[in-house]
Amino acid sequence: MGADTDDLDRALLFFDVPDDDLAALRYADEQARLDASLAAWVAGTAAELRAAMGEPSPPPSLAPRPATDPDVAAYLPVLALAAALPDTLAWSRSRGIPADVEAASMRDVGRMLRRNRQWEGEPGLGDELARWLTRHLTGAIHEIGRLQYERVRLGTWTGTQLAAAGLPVGPADLALSLHIPQTGTPLSPGPVDESFAAARRFFRRRFPDASLTHVVCDSWLLDPQLAGYLAADSNLVSFQRRFTLIPPTTDDADSSIRKFVFADTTSPSDALPQRTTLERAVVRHLQQGGAWQVRTGWLDLRRA
Repeated sequence: MGADTDDLDRALLFFDVPDDDLAALRYADEQARLDASLAAWVAGTAAELRAAMGEPSPPPSLAPRPATDPDVAAYLPVLALAAALPDTLAWSRSRGIPADVEAASMRDVGRMLRRNRQWEGEPGLGDELARWLTRHLTGAIHEIGRLQYERVRLGTWTGTQLAAAGLPVGPADLALSLHIPQTGTPLSPGPVDESFAAARRFFRRRFPDASLTHVVCDSWLLDPQLAGYLAADSNLVSFQRRFTLIPPTTDDADSSIRKFVFADTTSPSDALPQRTTLERAVVRHLQQGGAWQVRTGWLDLRRA
């Protein structure tokens, strides 16, 4: 079953749901209580999240949403997240996870609702962002200061490359996947240093049964081509220097970098804004026929 009305209201506050979404969310909740197929989807999704509680990523897949009013379907994932939230909080507290980390991690729900409007031009959550948030409700992701850390099992390519570099990890071993939330706070060295220091303490104390010492990051932010456009002491280039890159794959990041920098994947490059150094760098590279890449890098958290 889903969250009761009081639990839903508490969840919406915890998730930092934007005011623009509140009325539509409550309407979706009303409809889910009246329609057995919607109620079953919400309850089933919440049950799958509970069953995966405390496990590293990947989280459970979301079942296709039932056919219904699109305005209702758009918010069903949020209702499922809200239904699972009490169990997530209980698990977090059993691990001694600080309240500020717990709260910061869950605010990503509101952040993704805002992002869905920017990326898709629609309210609610599309499948991509809904799948992303399942990690938060199973306790796999923790936002610690400026950065987010996700407990994952390394894939074959990344694990093989890290093992070849002499690290004590390989495919299917536990590691931390690093994410950089768009909080509006600069990615400057001080907050990054503070986040790494706090993360070292956090994972040593809260997950002593797991050896979580190595961090991997898959992002367009690690594309070394950016260093050709940005100042050597810029925040982004300073962040890149922390990582050792592994050989690239064929992943094309043009769509990714357009999403995160401009929230626009379709406009011609000459129509994109060029207000900041990063925006000008992205546009110039595209106009010169270049392609951006997602790159993977690693670092040892004990020495970060």
